[in-house]
Amino acid sequence: MTKTDEIEDSSAPLIEHLAELRTRLIHCVVAFLVGMIICFTVATPLFNFLTNPLCEVLAERGQDCGLIFISPQEGFFVAIKVSLLGGFILAFPYIGMQMWRFVAPGLYRSEKNAFLPFMLASPFMFLLGASFAFYVVTPLAYDFFLGFQQFGAEGEAVVEGATAAPLSVVFQGSAQEYLNLTIKFIVAFGLCFQLPVLLTLMGKAGLVTAEGLGSVRKYAVVAILVLAALVTPPDVITQVILFVVVYGLYEISIFLVARVEKKREEQLRADGYYDDEEEADEEIVREEDSK
Repeated sequence: MTKTDEIEDSSAPLIEHLAELRTRLIHCVVAFLVGMIICFTVATPLFNFLTNPLCEVLAERGQDCGLIFISPQEGFFVAIKVSLLGGFILAFPYIGMQMWRFVAPGLYRSEKNAFLPFMLASPFMFLLGASFAFYVVTPLAYDFFLGFQQFGAEGEAVVEGATAAPLSVVFQGSAQEYLNLTIKFIVAFGLCFQLPVLLTLMGKAGLVTAEGLGSVRKYAVVAILVLAALVTPPDVITQVILFVVVYGLYEISIFLVARVEKKREEQLRADGYYDDEEEADEEIVREEDSK
């Protein structure tokens, strides 16, 4: 083993590792609270930004964009939820750094070089998924939901000799319900976009293979359909979009895992650990078994 591939000198007893973990967690909590306080001071502009998909859909229908509070405390809880989401996003880079600084001393240098790209890719993929949900999925979902409004015709209708106004059912949304649904979209798609990162990292660790992922593709389809039904509202459009996106990410993951395996094989060949004759014998056995 070379010096560049040695574990860093960190043979501290368990109690010191626990103390360090406590310190890291305290730093993460403090960073989250600071981010939350910052976002609480600008909660109104942040909430107005989150309402853009709804306002655009309402504007296309010639309606004013307005949400209501249906309880005295709802405005406060809306500000808290906006602050929680914004605080986590602001603090995430610092939280990730604290996690890395706690785990890194126990890794070989080669393992650090392999793991660090995934640490950087994870927040990027989450933001990509959240942006896709906010700018693409959310407007389509609200356009679908608001299509069930019912506008009364001009004039009056006569029912059994009495004069009755025509029924008009229009959107007057609760600010808290709107925020809950929007955050649900953002978090669901942000987490689903972690799939390539997770499966590729598992492939790097040898826990999954491209062949294995391909062999369970039909079960993955069922699992993705169930996931789409659980994390999205009863709306066919968003469920189909989520299914297509997540299944596409699954196929991308298979491709990435296959690349990881190819690079590992090339490295083993270069180091002289890979036996081509043994691989050929195994391939012949697999072909005979398949027959």
